[in-house]
This record gives sequence, structure tokens and C-alpha cells, in this order.
Amino acid sequence: MGEKKETKKIVFYISLIIIAVMAVWSVAFNDSFTAVSNAAFAFFTTDFGWLYLLAMIVFLVFIVFIAFSKFGKIRLGGDDSKPEYSNMTWFGLLFGCGMGVGLVFWGVAEPLNHYLNPQGMEGATAESADFAMKSFFTHWGILPWANYAIIGLALAYFMFRKNKKGLISSILEPLIGEKLANGWLGKLIDILAVFATVAGIVTSLGLGTMQINAGFNRLFGLPVNLTVQIAIIAIVSVIYITSAVSGIEKGIKIISDANLYVAIGLMAVCFLVGPKIEILNSFVNGMGQYIGDFIPDALRVSTYGDNSWLGSWRLFYWAWFIAWAPFVGVFIARISKGRTIKEFVMGVVLVPAMASCIWGAVFGNLGINLAEKGILAVEELQQVVANPEVGLFMVLQEYPLGFVLSIIAIVSLCAFFITSANSGVYVLSMLTTDGNINPPNSKKILWGIIQSVMAIGLLMAGGLKPLQTISLAAAFPFIFIMFAACAALYKTLKKEKV
Repeated sequence: MGEKKETKKIVFYISLIIIAVMAVWSVAFNDSFTAVSNAAFAFFTTDFGWLYLLAMIVFLVFIVFIAFSKFGKIRLGGDDSKPEYSNMTWFGLLFGCGMGVGLVFWGVAEPLNHYLNPQGMEGATAESADFAMKSFFTHWGILPWANYAIIGLALAYFMFRKNKKGLISSILEPLIGEKLANGWLGKLIDILAVFATVAGIVTSLGLGTMQINAGFNRLFGLPVNLTVQIAIIAIVSVIYITSAVSGIEKGIKIISDANLYVAIGLMAVCFLVGPKIEILNSFVNGMGQYIGDFIPDALRVSTYGDNSWLGSWRLFYWAWFIAWAPFVGVFIARISKGRTIKEFVMGVVLVPAMASCIWGAVFGNLGINLAEKGILAVEELQQVVANPEVGLFMVLQEYPLGFVLSIIAIVSLCAFFITSANSGVYVLSMLTTDGNINPPNSKKILWGIIQSVMAIGLLMAGGLKPLQTISLAAAFPFIFIMFAACAALYKTLKKEKV
């Protein structure tokens, strides 16, 4: 019995050792860590860019096929099970976990970036504005959510319908057998999932902290320095660890519900004070271009030409979303008991993708409109591109109610930040307690502290970007794990009587 208990803790202990080594390396030897992470990422995106592009399309095709096949009416749980959360709460939880911080961070800065520095055309033109919206929709639309849905659907199915553990390795049991799934291969997969999750959450914590600091600096003159950033992390950490300890039903749900209304309110007011006709035209035109060029854009890679834009944006995002797939997938699975497969896919893929595109049209055009109308000079807009954490606040202040909107944006950012972090704590605790869907509070507190300490250490070393980069390289095997998850899910679904 003692030996079995120790075996269960292997994922926890080995994950902690790997994360500790990475943390020390990235903080104490930042230059070598940066060099190695950049080389690894460049190798994967240069030599396997084609695979990232293909994989994202395969995930979408598979998930749509499963949803609209005869398997779509199968419930994630018993045949008479009902969803644990209302549609609004469910959507708020998965959106906050999967995209929230990223959309607030990049909503203004990314479209401006594509507008000023488009691929293969002149910048700061009407054509580059169209390109900016189409690119944003491609990066934040249906493909990332289809990628999250692969792990989410497979794990929810095996956890709640087949009573398997809440581990990534459980999904692959139909392919590799129970012995390997519970043995060294399963442990390796779960350790990789833990590392990808920690790296992703810590990077988001760091980026979110920098943006909150930039907002306070812009609004109240609070200095941008390490002391303020450590204070922000400390305060936010207390909130997200407390909410994670109180459980999904209480703390995480309350913050997520409140933030959904705050974010919708912020977006609605920004639309009303912003360039309404331009936003609507841009959304309609952008969606038309996005849908019309969907396959060519999703698979576009130059055989002999320059792929630097592709590597900096699309391949970087695809690698990042695949790196986040274990974390977001596990959390989405945990909150989706009782849904049908079709309902799950529609809710996880279609609704958040549409919300992300609407967000991009509103906030992206707040920035692009300032350039087109000559309100901000190109040099000032280049500042937004160079410092994306400041971009949102620079742009909002040029509109009516700018100060109030900036305050609301900081509140929303903090709430998204907390939702991501406490979801991460929950997932890490599940993955390191043998898939326990209600992990002990001691684990949640420990993982919460580890995340915060690592974020502070990396901010001190200026090493956020290298950690993000190494996590993308480390997550490369997840492409194959997710292909295997598709095969395992389909193999098992074929045995269902539907």
C-alpha cells in the first residue's frame, strides 16, 4: 500500500524537481537559458511549422466530425446526468481560463501591430487594416478553441462516462493499454502536462502583472518597477489561492461570473464611445475575409520565401495554444460533466471563438481608428506595438470616459488574471494527486505559492520570454499526444450503443 502511494506521488515529485531546475536555470543563468530556449523553439517552428499548421486543422475537422456524427448526443456522464453549471457560468469559466488575459493584453496591440507591420504589403493603409482584423480572427477564432476541445472532450468523456482518473494519461489507455498508461509512459505524459501548465501560467502571471503595473502607471503615476510588480503578484496571489481553496463552486465561480459581466460591460461601452460604424464594418468584412480565406490562411507557409512573420505570429500562437491545451483542456473537462458531446463542442469551440472575434473588432479598431484619423502619430502607435502592456491604456485615454474605462479594464484584467491562475492551481493539483477531481487544499496552496515565486523570480531576471519559449518547445510532443487522444476517443466511441 505504501509503495502504491509513493508511485502516485512520482508525477508530483519529478514535476517539482524539473520546475525547480528550470526556475534556477532561468533566473541564475538567464543568458544560457534564453539561448537554449530560442534555439529549441526556432528548430521546432522552422522544421515543423508545417506540422503545427496541419495539426490545428486536423483538430478542428475531428472535433466537428464527432459533434455532428451520431456520437454527438452522448452525454459526458451517465445518460441521465445534468450539467453542474448554468450556460452563463460555464461559458465564463472556460473563457476566463482559456483566453481572458491574452485578449485583454493583445486586443489593442495585436491588430495595431498587423496594421503597421503587415505581411507582404505596405503598412498603415486601408488594406493593412483589413489584414489586421483577418489575422486577429485567425489567431483567436475557431482553431485555438478546437485545439482546447480535443483534450477537454476526451478527458471529460473518460472521466465522467468511463470513470477514469482526471489525468491526460487516462485518455490514451485504449491505445497504449492500462499498464503503460499507469506506468512510465503515462507518468511522462502527466509530467509534461504539469510542466507546460506551470510555464504557461507563470508567463501569464508575469505578463498580466506588467500590464496591471503599466495601467496604474498611466492612470496614477505609480512607478513601473520590480517592487510594485512584486506587490501586485503578492496581492493577486492571496486572492487566487483563496478562491482556489474555496473550490470551483464558490470562489472560482463567483469571480468568473462577476468578471463576465464586467468584460461584457467594458466591451459594450468601448463600442459606444468608439468608432461604431468602423467597428461594425470591420467585423463584418473581417469575418467575410476570415471565412473566405480560412483554409489558405490556416495552411499558408512559404516554401522558399520569408516565413519570419509566420514564425513570429501564427506558429508562435499555435505552439502557445498547444502548450496550453493540457491546462485548459483539463479544466474545461472538469466543469463539463453532464453536457452532450455536441453541446460541449458548440459551447467550447463556437461561442468563445465568436466572443474573441467581437472583442478583437471592438478593441482593435479603437487603436486603428486613431491612426486612420491621425489622432495618434505612427511613432506613438509604434510605442503601443513595442510595449503591448501599455497599449490598451494609451488608446483608451484618447476616447470619452477613457479614465473610467481604463479603471474597469484593470479590474477586468485582474479578474481574468485570477481566473487563469486559480484554474491553473486547480489543474496542477489534479494532475499531481493522481487525477483527483477534488484535490486537497494543501496541494492548491503549494502550487499557488510555487507559481507566484517563479513569476517574481523571472521578473527579477527579465526571463519571462525565455520561459514562454522553452514551454513551447517542451509542449511539442503534445501534438502527437493530441493525435493519439483523437484516435483513443474515436476507438472508444465506436463501442457506444447509439
